[in-house]
Amino acid sequence: MEFVEPIKSVEQINAMKSYLKSSNLRDWVLFTLGINSGLRISDILKLTVEDVAGQDRISVKEQKSARAATADKIAKGGKTKDFPLSNNCKLAIREYLDATGLTTGVLFPSRKSAGSKGTSAISRQQAYDVINKAAQAAGVITKTNGIKVGTHSMRKSFGYHAYQAGVAIETIQRLLNHSAPSVTLRYIGMTKETLDAVYINLDL
Repeated sequence: MEFVEPIKSVEQINAMKSYLKSSNLRDWVLFTLGINSGLRISDILKLTVEDVAGQDRISVKEQKSARAATADKIAKGGKTKDFPLSNNCKLAIREYLDATGLTTGVLFPSRKSAGSKGTSAISRQQAYDVINKAAQAAGVITKTNGIKVGTHSMRKSFGYHAYQAGVAIETIQRLLNHSAPSVTLRYIGMTKETLDAVYINLDL
């Protein structure tokens, strides 16, 4: 699996949201929900309209990922995650549902399934392509910077910006269902060099 990074610039996140909203409301909502929830893409894609329409909270049984748990020693899935929707998420979902007229079924239907009344969600690859293209359009990915962005970047961005906002790493660890704070720090791109820079730059 390709290693991807969090999107660390709020300006670039906003640029991605603007690009996606102008291109496709479905993709805009997917990204908005992804960076505000910390859910894995597999859990986002299985959401239904009924899960979110008029709701203040979402309850999702997270899927297990044994392969990732072995590789990254992350405590994965099988637990129910219940959390409140942010105002941005609620507004985006409402606008999306009003514009599309969706009242039931998968929240992120594939155009290919339109003939079957949108019964199939977009694939993980389609979601990856959407996020990657938006990252290129927003200048997150350039030909020279070597940064890689994909669907997992949304989850990592959630953790990274929570940490930057002063949320305790132990709390973020629990939100992401990781096995230890050290795992979470590595996951959100906080390397030893990054943490060491705090001591060097503070220099009171």
